Amino acid sequence: MTLESSSTTPRVSRRTFLGAAATIATTASAAVVAPAPAVARPPDVTERRRAVVIGSGFGGAIAAMHLGRAGVDTLVLERGIRWPTGPNAETFPRMLSPDQRSAWLQPHPVMTGAPPAVFPPFTGLMERIPGNGMDILCGAGVGGGSLVYHGMTMQPNGENFTKCVSSRIDYEQMESVYYPRVARMLRIATIPDDLLNHPRYSSSRRFVEMADAQGLRTFRVPMPIDWEFARRELRGEMRPSYTTGDVIYGVNNGGKFSVDVTYLAEAEATGKVEVAPLHRVNDVERAPDGTWIVHCDRIGRDGTVLERKRIVSDALFLGAGSPGTTRLLVKARAKNLIPDLPDGVGTGWGNNGDRIFMVTRATDSPGDWQGGPACVGVKDWDNPAGALTIVLGPVPFPLDLHTTSVIGYGVVQGLGAWHYDGFRDDAVLNWNQAYDRGLTEAIRMRIEQIVGAGFGVSAIDVNAFDTNTFHPLGGAPFESVCDTAGRVHGQRGLYVLDGARIPGSTGACNPSMTIAALAEHSMDTLVAHDVGTVF
Repeated sequence: MTLESSSTTPRVSRRTFLGAAATIATTASAAVVAPAPAVARPPDVTERRRAVVIGSGFGGAIAAMHLGRAGVDTLVLERGIRWPTGPNAETFPRMLSPDQRSAWLQPHPVMTGAPPAVFPPFTGLMERIPGNGMDILCGAGVGGGSLVYHGMTMQPNGENFTKCVSSRIDYEQMESVYYPRVARMLRIATIPDDLLNHPRYSSSRRFVEMADAQGLRTFRVPMPIDWEFARRELRGEMRPSYTTGDVIYGVNNGGKFSVDVTYLAEAEATGKVEVAPLHRVNDVERAPDGTWIVHCDRIGRDGTVLERKRIVSDALFLGAGSPGTTRLLVKARAKNLIPDLPDGVGTGWGNNGDRIFMVTRATDSPGDWQGGPACVGVKDWDNPAGALTIVLGPVPFPLDLHTTSVIGYGVVQGLGAWHYDGFRDDAVLNWNQAYDRGLTEAIRMRIEQIVGAGFGVSAIDVNAFDTNTFHPLGGAPFESVCDTAGRVHGQRGLYVLDGARIPGSTGACNPSMTIAALAEHSMDTLVAHDVGTVF
């Protein structure tokens, strides 16, 4: 993919600068002042649709697919661009050399530990949303967060699902129907023996050996990956990406069944669904006649507003992810754009218990260019401190630094809340770091048990220096804001289909599979009961 720079800055010599300054001074003394050029206002456009979906990640894409199959004319609004991949593509930036593709409309990288760089703002892959006590890192682009996640596709057990997600949704039905449906669509598979036994994956093998020695329950993480692509890399047929762990900004070679090439492709194939990239939603509103109005900007790749749009629909599906959906709802309530929104809007937020540790072992080498993605882990779901999952996160270090990353998830209460800031005209997260302090210590203790603690071993809590999460959940939780199908209480035709409705965590698992399975569950209900009646 060729990406055009949004601006250029020519170099100006001192002589040229002084000459230009003299000309300006002479012109001014002659009282000949040219008027400033008029700035054209972007045109206003109104559209009418039967259904609008905001966001193209797991929740939005699955909603769009089911609506399309039901024959509903549907528009999917996505703020980012498409990121097509293929063998030996250079679609995505490398972790250690981030450029403008790495950040959403920021002139610098936004991810923790990224090398410093300066570049023109671009509608890149990852946005950093600052909060009070916690920042959020979330994906941008057609396919949403599925573009930039490792791909850990994990299902919680019934106890953790009921405790963390919802006690009103039948877990047996989720386990027999909806989780398997997601697994089939994403073609999930675990790393095969021949790859795990390859030298590139020595860090993964060593992690499993150390955990097994402690009597812990190890497992291979299900991934939406065609592992033949990793084999092709090792055969020298493609430039390495999987096999060097360089996947955090996306996988250039393809073979990853992200949402854009699965659910969204199925949605567009119905002929009823249009995906509109580079559409940034600012506000949502309920009209007096009960229809829904989306106020959005069609933007250029540098963020320039090209059109201001007012899109009217009979049904509105919010799938912009926990921060995107929550911010829209909190703004709509504060500005009275949607009267009578539930009091629970903005509450029940959590970070899925995320914690990242950098582990260094002076006497044990994980190697350089550690093969990935994060394919092996430990299920510690009987831990007295609450269910934990510990996963090795290989890193693409070109040198053997005796260091790798280890990721922990756990059960955290959804105690964070979002509040409207009128000065910014935006919602802001408030999170007390005491909420997950005990969980963090439990994760640290289990990691140190696995890798060893003492002389020559260190486990550094990365999030203690840069407190953030890749897995935001909550803000429009089940029961207080929406029912089990995602219908917002008291708001006919308004639905939440993403992680905003999960209060805090998904039972010590990466959230993607549960978000997808819940969206499948909801859309079966909505197609059966709301299509043709509500909209």
